Amino acid sequence: MTSSTAKTLLVKVPAVTIFFWIIKVLSTTVGETLADYVNQGFGLTDNSSVADSTRIMNITALFMGGVLLVLLVVQFAARKYVPAIYWTSIVAISALGTMITDDLHTNYGWQNWQLTIMFGSILLAVFVIWWLQERTLSIKSINTRKREAFYWVAILATFAMGTAAGDIFLDDLGWPLTLSSVLFAVVIALIAVLWRFKAIGTVFGFWSIYVLTRPLGASMGDYLSLDAPDGLGFGPELVSWIALGLIAALTVYLSLSKRDVIRD
Repeated sequence: MTSSTAKTLLVKVPAVTIFFWIIKVLSTTVGETLADYVNQGFGLTDNSSVADSTRIMNITALFMGGVLLVLLVVQFAARKYVPAIYWTSIVAISALGTMITDDLHTNYGWQNWQLTIMFGSILLAVFVIWWLQERTLSIKSINTRKREAFYWVAILATFAMGTAAGDIFLDDLGWPLTLSSVLFAVVIALIAVLWRFKAIGTVFGFWSIYVLTRPLGASMGDYLSLDAPDGLGFGPELVSWIALGLIAALTVYLSLSKRDVIRD
C-alpha cells in the first residue's frame, strides 16, 4: 500500500460535491422536523406547562445526545470515510443542535441573537484552536482523530448557530418561510459564486455556506410540515421520513459509486 493510498483511506469526510450539499440541506430539514417529531413523541404539546416543556425538551436533548455519542464512537473507530456512518451522524447532530438551541430559547430565556453570538463565538474559538494546533483547516486534511474531533465540534456549533440565526428571521422578525428561504438561498448562491471565482478563501466559503444551509433547510422543513397558512401541512413525521428516505437513497448511491471519496 502506497503512502498516497494510506492517506486516502484515512480521510474521514466526504468530498465537497453537489451530492454533499444536497444531503446537507436534507439533513438540516430532517434535523428540524425530527426534533419536533421526537419532542412530540416524548409528550410535548402546545398545551404543555413550562415545567413539563423544560423536562421533555431536556429529555429529548439527552436522548439525541446519547444517540449521537454512539454514532460518533462508530465514526471515530472507522478507518476511512463511510457514507452511511458519516451522514447518519450528521442527521443526529443536526437534530441535537436544533434541540439545544430551542431548549435554551424556549425554557431558559436566551434570545436568538444571544444564541447566535454565543455559538458563533464557540465556532470561532474552535477554528482558532484548530488552526493553532494543526496549522490547517482544510477539509481534505481530516485524517487524524484530533482533526476529526475539531471538525465534529465545529459541525455541532454550526447547526446550533444556524438554528438561532434562522429563528431571528422566522420568529423574531416574523418573516414568511418562503421569503426567508429565498433570502438564505440568494446569500448562499452569492457566496458560492465568490468561492468559485476565488474572491474568497476555500475555508471561509465552505463554512459560511455550511452555516447558512442550516436555516435554509429548516425553513424548507417548517414550510413543508406546518399547517396552513404558514406551510403545506404535511406534518413533521411525514417530512422527516421523506427526507430520511432521500438521504438513505443518496447514501447508498455514494457508497456504491464512490463519487464523494477524497482521492488527493
